[in-house]
Amino acid sequence: MNSKLREEGVDFLFRSILQLKTVDECYDFFEDLCTVPEIKAMSQRLVVAHMLSEHKVYSDIVTKTGASTATISRVNRALNYGCDGYEMVFRRLSEEDQQEK
Repeated sequence: MNSKLREEGVDFLFRSILQLKTVDECYDFFEDLCTVPEIKAMSQRLVVAHMLSEHKVYSDIVTKTGASTATISRVNRALNYGCDGYEMVFRRLSEEDQQEK
């Protein structure tokens, strides 16, 4: 974890997010917390990360998401050299999908 990020306010933010129980609650909370472009930017990066984790090529990612190649590169760097947060979330989502089937 990035020690530059860790502080009381960020801890409070993350603990608050962990209180959300449904997608509708997430919509309500994040719409209050963020601007629409901020939410769309975060969701775009998450979709880019998911596509990269599925070994999609940049051109397909640009076409599907509209993300710039610079954004795709930054997300790719996080996937390769980050804290494995994307990988953890994708694994858990996959496990959840398997349990629902």
